[in-house]
Amino acid sequence: MLHHNELKNNTPTSGTPHAVIHQVREAVVGKSDIIEQIMMAILAKGHVLVEDIPGTGKTTMALAFSHAMGLKANRVQFTPDVLPADLTGFTIYQKETGKFVYQAGAVMCNLLLADEINRTSPKTQSALLEVMEERQVTVDGVTRNVGNPFVVIATENPTGSAGTQLLPESQLDRFMICVKMGYPTVEEEIDILKRNQYGRADTLVERVFSAKELLAAQEMVSQIYIDDVIYDYIARLAKATREQEMLAMGLSPRGTIALAAMAKAKAFLSGRRYVIPDDVKYVFPAVAMHRVKLSTKAKVGHIQTDDLLWQILSRTAAPTIARR
Repeated sequence: MLHHNELKNNTPTSGTPHAVIHQVREAVVGKSDIIEQIMMAILAKGHVLVEDIPGTGKTTMALAFSHAMGLKANRVQFTPDVLPADLTGFTIYQKETGKFVYQAGAVMCNLLLADEINRTSPKTQSALLEVMEERQVTVDGVTRNVGNPFVVIATENPTGSAGTQLLPESQLDRFMICVKMGYPTVEEEIDILKRNQYGRADTLVERVFSAKELLAAQEMVSQIYIDDVIYDYIARLAKATREQEMLAMGLSPRGTIALAAMAKAKAFLSGRRYVIPDDVKYVFPAVAMHRVKLSTKAKVGHIQTDDLLWQILSRTAAPTIARR
């Protein structure tokens, strides 16, 4: 049974987002914040971009989520020869019936794992624009809905890696959050070695959630209350990114909407029916990281996007609200 209350025991009850988080932690070592943020994005009906060098567990993370939620999942390994039709599907003439029949593409699922999305051509990357925004694809003039729920978890190698193509800003903006895995500590790496001695860790993840339960949780998240002072805080944070001289591009209105949705999901996982400023602060870097663009001056000065975002958070006054 889904509920708002924070689970107190170490093994969350099956059928809750907390149970999914618990299962993914069994496969992915030492990335608790990232796992929680990805769960929040899924609860907020958003898509996730996971960026880092090869071998840091990006694909394992995505597969663990698909196993834990029991969703119909398709995986595409993006390479230069992947075509748009591989994703959206295509129609083929059937001689026996004299009709054109639709052949479903990879997006016809609940969870699409787009592995190394920046290794394919811009034409193929753009095939995901419609489905990521509208949850539908149009092939030969016919529009078809994809699965419900539908989420894209994409992985990419860092900019400048061999054989990569930059994702356009229009597509980056469609990802609700962008997270980076990072290297494990020595202790975490020892744990990884032990867990993978008898096969891939993600294959040991148990199904503890369903599409029906996820839809119910997403509906509950959408009903989380946001006070006007929180809306004002979110808008002021967005405005601060647009006025920061070291940023050539600030947070888009779609990014502002994503920030509010993620804050709701954070409140939900924390057992609250309303958003507080700390919820917004917690999700702000993941929502803004891939949407803002450094200015030439910032690049020359070797200024990092992370530092600018934390500077904006520290300089933007958060409201004080009474806890309900």
